[in-house]
Formats: sequence, C-alpha cells, structure tokens
Amino acid sequence: MSGMSGTAVIQITNLSSSVNSEQMRTLFGFLGDIEELRLYPPDNTPLSFSSKVCYIKYREPSSVGVAQHLTNTVFIDRALIVVPCAEDD
Repeated sequence: MSGMSGTAVIQITNLSSSVNSEQMRTLFGFLGDIEELRLYPPDNTPLSFSSKVCYIKYREPSSVGVAQHLTNTVFIDRALIVVPCAEDD
C-alpha cells in the first residue's frame, strides 16, 4: 500500500460498453478536479466491446481515496471497480 499512497490516478474497470467520456467526467468530476481522463476503447471506436476501462488523473492525490468509495456503485448496468493506479510519467 505504501507504493501508491501519493498517486493521483485511479483505474475504473467493469464499465458498461455504452459508457462515454463525458459520463465518466461528470460522475468522477464531483470528487475532485480532473487533470486528465482516458477511456479505452475511445468513444469514437467503431468496434463493439463487452466492457471498457477508464483512467482518471486528479489534480490532488486526496481525490483518489474519495473516488475509491464509488467501488461497487452500479453505473448504467455494472458495478464499478475503482482502484489507485501507479503513475507512469
């Protein structure tokens, strides 16, 4: 746990395939200022996927702990899994 105590990045998995970047920005933006958000696969991908993954970098590492409280929150049709993620500068 000591390795990621200062991280400002979270990984959100088990996302519905219909989720988009704006929805993620709205949901997680209430928890802190978002510096960067990346959704995989991106919104404009023509292929169909069963689920998506999102990475969010907050301006303040303290927002990571707050965001983790959204784990198991059902969003669209799936329970979110939110974990801190090591930053790779």
